Amino acid sequence: MKSDACVGWLHALRIYTHPRVLGMLLLGFSAGLPMLLVLGTLSFWLREAGIDRATIGHLSWVGLAYGFKWAWAPLVDRMPLPLLTRWLGRRRAWLLLSQLAISMALIGMARTDPAEDLVRMTVFALIVAFASATQDIALDAYRIEAVALRLQGAMAATYQAGYRLAMILASAGVLWIAAALDASPDEYSAASWEIAYIIMAGCMLIGMMTTLIIREPEVPVAQLTVNSGSREATASARLLAWLDSAVIAPFRDFIMRYGYHALLILALIAIYRISDVVMGIMSNPFYVDMGYTKDEVATISKVYGVIMTILGAAMGGVLVARIGVIRTLFLGAVLSAATNLLFVWLAGRGHDVGGLVFTISADNLAAGIASSAFVAYLSGLTHAAYSATQYALFSSIMLLLPKFIAGFSGEFVDAYGYAAFFTGTALLGVPVLLLVWRVGRIDLAGSVKNDL
Repeated sequence: MKSDACVGWLHALRIYTHPRVLGMLLLGFSAGLPMLLVLGTLSFWLREAGIDRATIGHLSWVGLAYGFKWAWAPLVDRMPLPLLTRWLGRRRAWLLLSQLAISMALIGMARTDPAEDLVRMTVFALIVAFASATQDIALDAYRIEAVALRLQGAMAATYQAGYRLAMILASAGVLWIAAALDASPDEYSAASWEIAYIIMAGCMLIGMMTTLIIREPEVPVAQLTVNSGSREATASARLLAWLDSAVIAPFRDFIMRYGYHALLILALIAIYRISDVVMGIMSNPFYVDMGYTKDEVATISKVYGVIMTILGAAMGGVLVARIGVIRTLFLGAVLSAATNLLFVWLAGRGHDVGGLVFTISADNLAAGIASSAFVAYLSGLTHAAYSATQYALFSSIMLLLPKFIAGFSGEFVDAYGYAAFFTGTALLGVPVLLLVWRVGRIDLAGSVKNDL
């Protein structure tokens, strides 16, 4: 029995040798680089520059661009770009355009000192977030179209591996560079941050080169209403037909497939990652206020922590293949909420490097498991004809409420302290468990079943 079990697990691990699964590594890297540069790492820069916690919390609303990407996802899904689409195809054209925009806006951020012009910094951060969200739309569609459902867990894991490696560079790399260039570690230096961000802008070349190398997935656009306009049809009739096909049809398809269960599914999507997202906004200000240096945060939280997340993502991919998406979702939700309580313990210890290592180990391992299961679940909900629009809707809903609530996190910490804040983020995970249990009784066709 034990040998059969070992063979079963080894067979499950072979999914990571699939060429398309391996190919997601660099694409995940391209997606993971921009986000922390406008959220996590930026919050460290802002706090060091003397920006107050409440303002840092409000500036996290820049991340709401990811929460509204469903609004322009239909354009990314269907609208061709002049020259680029004919040259590269639907997905790669939008990928390259968004990557160029990210790189240019990062240079704009690098040339701005937030202590002197916070508005200018915010504008460039918004451009990065918008372009990054656009890249996510096209990339998620590519990932969903590239392989069958049984490989989506593995695709999510390798995507996250590349994503997390980029996060090491965008967090630890930036902190190390800034720390190395600081003339005095105890004094704020805008010049060191400028050089670090310019280097990050250059690293977007990895994504651009990958986009030029990969091949388009061979998935045709659904011909639901695209051909409904004849030569005699008016321009307005053709526009309405296109809008129905590109904008309305993806949402109609989801509602028709799941019926009233769609609301339950959307509710789960809206709050599944709420504990981690709300807590994450104040993590870097917490490290600064607890006296951790840039080198300590870079090494423990941003490198070691990301390695633990990658390990958790790989475990999540295997668990999805072995025990199913729903059971892995439930496990990830339990672990994500519970590990936030470790930050309560850490807040009471002050500057404790050993305590930080332990806390980061557990928290990031849990986050990796939860993320792999969640991405696999979202991928299974989409229809191949509308993969970009529908996945953008799901991933937008996932971020919208948590990012909005997180915008008030700085004010909450100012009023009640870090311990109360981290306890509150753990309690936010309790309703998630109930929704996972209920959604576990709905299969992908919309019928009720017992999965938990």
